Amino acid sequence: MTYKIYIPIDSTSLSLGANEVYEEIKREALKREVDLTIIRNGSRGLFWLEPLVEVETSNGRVAFGPVAVDDIKNLFDQEFYIGKDGDLCLGLTDELYWLKNQERLTFARVGITDPVNINDYEKYDGFKGLKNALKLDSQSIVKTMTDSGLRGRGGAAFPTGIKWQTVLDTPSDTKYIVCNADEGDSGTFSDRMIMENDPFVLIEGMIIAGIAVGAEYGYIYLRSEYPDAQKVLNKAIETAKNKGFLGSNILGSKYNFNLEVTKAAGAYICGEETSLLESLEGKRGMVRYKPPLPAIEGLYGQPTVVNNVITLATVPIILDKGSEFYANYGMGRSKGTLPIQLAGNLKQTGLIEKAFGISLRELLYDFGGGSFSGKPIKAVQVGGPLGAFLPEQQFDTPLDYEKFSELNAVVGHGGIVAFDDTTDMSKMARYSFEFCAIESCGKCTPCRIGSTRGMEVIDKIKAGIDQNKNEKLLRDLGDTMVNGSLCAMGGMTPSPVISALNFFPRDFGLEKRET
Repeated sequence: MTYKIYIPIDSTSLSLGANEVYEEIKREALKREVDLTIIRNGSRGLFWLEPLVEVETSNGRVAFGPVAVDDIKNLFDQEFYIGKDGDLCLGLTDELYWLKNQERLTFARVGITDPVNINDYEKYDGFKGLKNALKLDSQSIVKTMTDSGLRGRGGAAFPTGIKWQTVLDTPSDTKYIVCNADEGDSGTFSDRMIMENDPFVLIEGMIIAGIAVGAEYGYIYLRSEYPDAQKVLNKAIETAKNKGFLGSNILGSKYNFNLEVTKAAGAYICGEETSLLESLEGKRGMVRYKPPLPAIEGLYGQPTVVNNVITLATVPIILDKGSEFYANYGMGRSKGTLPIQLAGNLKQTGLIEKAFGISLRELLYDFGGGSFSGKPIKAVQVGGPLGAFLPEQQFDTPLDYEKFSELNAVVGHGGIVAFDDTTDMSKMARYSFEFCAIESCGKCTPCRIGSTRGMEVIDKIKAGIDQNKNEKLLRDLGDTMVNGSLCAMGGMTPSPVISALNFFPRDFGLEKRET
């Protein structure tokens, strides 16, 4: 009898020994004459349990983890390959709390399918959205996106339908779709997981975007530190071409769309859309003045849709299930779901997909399991290195763009990094300025000079030099950067600094005050 098992090939799993586990299981199966079919699937996102090995049974997949090479002989002794209970058995994968209590829409296939098997993709509803899109005119596709309420998942949260409508309405013989896959925020990995574990959903989303606005060419601007994603994407693109989903006359239609992967420049600033476009054109990654917007004059001066990976990967399910289906998830103007990445000082780190409205406290304790150190969680930073630090008294805030805005915070890319009560928040604040000083493109004075001066002022406050005067100077500097910087790099850098100053003044050597 042949038994089917799944071993992940995601970068996180590989870093934790998934390939070694795979090789050892093959060796042990051969030695014991156990007939195994091994499928390399994506990670389910339960990183503290990786490598997570799954066994297919008549009742569903049974999970075992975390599996080390030294565990494998014992697993075979316990006949894990038929799903028998044993030392590392976690039960049915779909019944695990972490997975059972999610709303997986964008990540519906991640961890289930072989990432580069297009038949697997189609088996689990792949390309249904594209086939529906081919039956609609461009305006109807854009209206569907607008009605869904999908907003950019890269940080700015700009309504996707409005951006697409602008490109559609701008006359031009040439238009482009650009995927911003330069995922650089601290504690974020959702883009990487989609590209490595379900690349066809991104490809499908980009094809639909091209049909919607009249673009025939797309680029995936991929973070330079993602070599595994690059290999997977290129293989998936080639397969899609061979199957008629890319190239001329897609699936026998009048539409054409081609796609290629471009390696990013390795600079954080190139995650800003205009700097990305400069880099994609072969220039130094420098922020452009706006207007004109990229939707009107983008890549090579042509109308361009610039969306991030998760935005584009969400498009297929909206075209498949409809705008109302997607808009029924979430709260207020924050429609749908968000892939949330839990990182930092937490027992259970990884990725979950939840509808907007869940609180930070639920995320940190119900899913994250509390701090890894066992100490109280002092603060979390949401939205990358430019996001505000949120103290414990704000942990009941629901994940919602508008609610976070009221706190001068951002949801951003959905990355959440936790810090326990041993963290010196003044050091974290200083690092925000240091990060900006290193990564700034240097085009505008508030960002280029302000970040360096900010480090100096924090050092003076910590040294006890004219603290009241320098605190006021620090706040004034932050105001100048917010209102005078060309892009979000300089405009958002003061956010973590001022939030740390407001909520953790003692870490700066300042007396506690009302906030």
